[in-house]
Amino acid sequence: MKKENVTISFKSEQLAALEFSLKKKNSSVQAQLEELLKCLYESEVPEPVREYLASRTAPAARPRRPARPAKPQPREEPPSALAQPTDERNGE
Repeated sequence: MKKENVTISFKSEQLAALEFSLKKKNSSVQAQLEELLKCLYESEVPEPVREYLASRTAPAARPRRPARPAKPQPREEPPSALAQPTDERNGE
C-alpha cells in the first residue's frame, strides 16, 4: 500500500523540547506519532474496512518449492577412496 506524508504545524521550541524528552526514552516524535496515528486508525475505521484493506495489501502466496526426495541418492566413491590401508606388520 502506498504511504502518504502527513504534515502538521507545531511550535519549534515545543518540538525541540519534545524531541529532547523522547530521546531520553529512546524514542522519537516520528515513532510516537506513527503509533498514535495507528491507534487513531484502529479506533475510528470500522473493523470490516480495516480487514478489507489488509486483505488487499497482503502479499500473494508464493508457490512452494518441491519437496526433497525422501531417500538421499548414494554417491559413488572413487576406487582409491574405498581401498583399505594394509598393515604390513600383521601380514595383511
